[in-house]
Amino acid sequence: MPASAAPPSRAAPPSLRPYQQEAVRRVVAHFRGSSEPAVVVLPTGSGKSLVIAELARLARGRVLVLAHVRELVEQNHAKYLAYGLEADIFSAGLGRKEAGRQVVFGSVQSVVRNLERFAAPEHPRGPFTLLVVDECHRVSPAEDSSYRQVIDRLRAANPRLKILGLTATPYRLGQGFIYHRHHHGMVRGEAESFFQDCVFEQPLRLMVKQGYLAEPRRIDAAVERYDFSALTPGTSGLFREEELNRVVAGHRATPGIIAEVVERARERQGVMLFAASVAHAEEILGYLPAGEAALVTGETPSVERERLIGAFKARELKYLVNVAVLTTGFDAPHVDLIAILRPTESVSLYQQIVGRGLRLSPGKRDCLVLDYAGNPWDLYAPEVGSPRSASDSEPVQVECPACGHANLFWGKRDGELVIEHFGRRCQGLVEEERGKRTQCDFRFRFKVCGECGAENDIAARRCHGCETLLVDADDKLKEALRLRDARVLRVAGMQLEATVNGRGLPRLKVTYHDEDGAMLSEWFALETPAQRGAFAAAFLREHLRAPGSRWSPRTPDEVIAEQRRLRHPDFVVGRKVGRHWQIREKLFDYTGRYRKADSLE
Repeated sequence: MPASAAPPSRAAPPSLRPYQQEAVRRVVAHFRGSSEPAVVVLPTGSGKSLVIAELARLARGRVLVLAHVRELVEQNHAKYLAYGLEADIFSAGLGRKEAGRQVVFGSVQSVVRNLERFAAPEHPRGPFTLLVVDECHRVSPAEDSSYRQVIDRLRAANPRLKILGLTATPYRLGQGFIYHRHHHGMVRGEAESFFQDCVFEQPLRLMVKQGYLAEPRRIDAAVERYDFSALTPGTSGLFREEELNRVVAGHRATPGIIAEVVERARERQGVMLFAASVAHAEEILGYLPAGEAALVTGETPSVERERLIGAFKARELKYLVNVAVLTTGFDAPHVDLIAILRPTESVSLYQQIVGRGLRLSPGKRDCLVLDYAGNPWDLYAPEVGSPRSASDSEPVQVECPACGHANLFWGKRDGELVIEHFGRRCQGLVEEERGKRTQCDFRFRFKVCGECGAENDIAARRCHGCETLLVDADDKLKEALRLRDARVLRVAGMQLEATVNGRGLPRLKVTYHDEDGAMLSEWFALETPAQRGAFAAAFLREHLRAPGSRWSPRTPDEVIAEQRRLRHPDFVVGRKVGRHWQIREKLFDYTGRYRKADSLE
């Protein structure tokens, strides 16, 4: 029965699962003490609609629930009706534009075109007091975006408007995490993020373990795969369709891949296939059983799209091929096979795709995941929040030596040992006076201010301590190159040697050389605790590939044996003191216009 004709049910309201109850409790507690926008993270299939319905039921003022597709508007509205309550729908796609009741479920596209109906101060029920955004990772940081226009108008009518976002994937390509602080006591996104706090998150692994979601079972494909390894995302963070087409168009592997999908689908109820491009999807459709498959793209007319999706949900069709249009807002619980024939730009997108098959359904044992694109993501791994630093990097846990927080960064392992990570600053939140929590000051990689000695982010232009303009790395190199008594090495390598000084005491000799054989060296003693402390501060702090590691070598031989842990600087600047050269400056993480020794230009 369409939403427009469905009378509100007078049956007992739905019962919330324990994690849904906890999510509601956390949201209420947050908004009692703050008006800062908050986020709840719940995996696909975990029942966000019920959480929304319960919050709308509890709210004392007017509530607007926004979504970006009409399917979500309809789903969320239906869950609220299940409480025996009434609510309006404002969605052109659903043929309804009602906004008089206390609770309104709307599509953002329709609401932004009719803002005068939602921000009128003379409305008899008063201004909206709660705005809920479903799939809130779609809220763009751009101030002129549709969501931000709605938010600005509602806030103008009510400066104390409470704003809650719900999503399974709180991450936006090109931005990173969409919120600043996590309730587990860590920083995720920038301080300027629109959403400030994640007040509740339910892990996907726990949902599967507790039986609330079907178990995803990923298996290695038995046939040839596509090789997307040479592709890199564009400036938007997305792969370009023309590049994807160059890999998949007429690829000899496609017929074999689809034959394997069909073979594995014999005992399966519903199959979704995610193609790399429209042309690729059309080719895939041609290899699927006639009369059992359909294709949906962004260009499919809405009436036709609704018909095909309806036939798939009714199991009149077994296979549904799509191109980047059914990753969110699509609910077909019987789906128990997901075939991925495209690269995914992030673990979030990968989770959204696989999530289409994780809902529970009668007779469904698990969800088979067939990946033919070599996607590197672990379904259960959390987002790191920054782009993958290297193709062979993985999420690694790095403890902060200052506050003990277990950070999650991109990095590399050698067995169980983290030998490299790319984190810059500790993500931990530490308590300050009056219970306020701020981000830990410890920086794993940094740029030192020459005026006050403060450690700054390696990309900072001004010192966060004294506001002094930090000297540009290129300016440092240019100045050193002008001096007669200075030597600048574009470092091509670093050698470690256990040696002795003139008195026969053991020393660690570190030699840097450039491509032409010029060299600069420095020596360190490690005999006493004070010497080892100086070595850690003067050398290890910058040279460790995994800065912050609890590694305290006691002899030069120990350092040499573990030199895989060390990195060399991009440039070294030496000054002549008497007859000898003394290293005065090392430049790491260099991104200026002078060529690095290991780069081609």
